[in-house]
Amino acid sequence: MHPMSKKKKTTLRIVPDNWLDPFDFKAEFTHPDRPLEIDIGSGKGRFLAARSGKFPEVNFLGIERQLGRINRSGRRCERAGRENVRVFRMEGYYAISQLMPADYVSNYYFFFPDPWPKDRQQHNRLFCPKFMDALFRTLTDGGCLHVSTDHLPYFADIYELLKKDERFEEIPAFVPDEEETTDFELIFAHKEIGRCSFRKMS
Repeated sequence: MHPMSKKKKTTLRIVPDNWLDPFDFKAEFTHPDRPLEIDIGSGKGRFLAARSGKFPEVNFLGIERQLGRINRSGRRCERAGRENVRVFRMEGYYAISQLMPADYVSNYYFFFPDPWPKDRQQHNRLFCPKFMDALFRTLTDGGCLHVSTDHLPYFADIYELLKKDERFEEIPAFVPDEEETTDFELIFAHKEIGRCSFRKMS
């Protein structure tokens, strides 16, 4: 392969030295003292680039497991001059349950998580009781999580899981504006979208 044909890597990408212990993601930002918000499954970075531009006083981390998407979202934010963005290639469950420090994240965004619709696949779903423990541990007091999906049976399961967890309280659902709308939501705009938001109780 000719060197010029290789895809350019993003300079915003975080690569920890240790993949087993909690990692101080905030230290990778120019202003590590700012609140951290995380977009899980950040895709091509449409939401990440738009949201970070509106809130330059907040740090944003995009987590995505596909290399092509993480590079594309990083380049998108680089072109937009988003110094308050970093991207991290990792599966969401492992990143939150193993690598994220406690009392650390102000907001999580979960847009169109993989529904694993077949019965034999549902054990692969992101949201489960153990994942709820990880969310509670890593969110700051008053920190929030926001969910949206076009797969309504999965949404019903997620909503029930959150609603029954007394560590969280329901708040008005987060709805992205037109600029923040993800590529997935644009694709599924003709379908009903389930949305909910919950806040960690102090």
